[in-house]
Amino acid sequence: MAITLNSGFKMPVIGLGVWRMDGKDIRNLLINAIKIGYRHFDCAADYQNEVEVGEALAEAFQTGLIKREELFITTKLWNSDHGHVIEACKASMKKLQLDYLDLFLVHFPVATKHTGVGTTGSALDEDGVLEIDTTISLETTWHSMEELVSMGLVRSIGISNYDIFLTRDCLAYSKVKPAVNQMETHPYFQRESLVKFCQKHGICVTAHTPLGGSVSNTEWFGSVSCLDDPVLKGLAEKYKKTVAQIVLRWGIHRNVAVIPKTSKVERLEENFRVLDFELAEEDMELIGSLDRKCRTNQPAKFWGIDLYA
Repeated sequence: MAITLNSGFKMPVIGLGVWRMDGKDIRNLLINAIKIGYRHFDCAADYQNEVEVGEALAEAFQTGLIKREELFITTKLWNSDHGHVIEACKASMKKLQLDYLDLFLVHFPVATKHTGVGTTGSALDEDGVLEIDTTISLETTWHSMEELVSMGLVRSIGISNYDIFLTRDCLAYSKVKPAVNQMETHPYFQRESLVKFCQKHGICVTAHTPLGGSVSNTEWFGSVSCLDDPVLKGLAEKYKKTVAQIVLRWGIHRNVAVIPKTSKVERLEENFRVLDFELAEEDMELIGSLDRKCRTNQPAKFWGIDLYA
């Protein structure tokens, strides 16, 4: 099952996110994911594991497990490289051992102090606050992103963590429209207005935290996971599925692509097997009533500034 992007290319609706995936585990996870049926992999320069992902992909291609054209590979421009978009993209492609990217995203709508191409630094000032570069506009960054398309390096370009105002602006100044807005959205942070705005204007929404961050965000940010919600547990019993499968199916039913992250091989198959059932409309509405407007991924913990304030 795939979503056709405004660029004309198809993006599988289920993918595997590699955030916080240890380099030593990546080969086993990616090879197993491909065997299960995953064709969409979500990477980023900031995850600092593009080299290991590239090695795993190269092995999959060389052994005949999969062909390059059968995969959809995403990676992202880090904040410190907004003034070096083309160089950063090429650096990621080299690490991933790819000659083109299916999708390249602006990871966050903020340019920060440059720390060297691909180094993904987050320079802080003497007060421990993120060094934001006020000389580079998001419009400038976007026009450099558009160059990547004309150069044939990237098939589709998009944005990530953009709100309605920033998304509207990008639509206004873009020649190549953003194909995707990747954002946090799950039953406790549904963001219905933003999701509908993007979809109305032909921008596919991808949920980068479709399970609410689960254990990883609870550990880092102290957030509450929707996977423990009694209503969702009740639906899991009703459909004879896991809570995670219910939440992922809910996301897909909203026409949102989902890229759950896992470091456990046994979870790979569970997260992928979500297209063999549908949620009743009343159950979609029930999940819709669970919204707490609760963001679980909050980089202010590391940056000393709340960019969402």
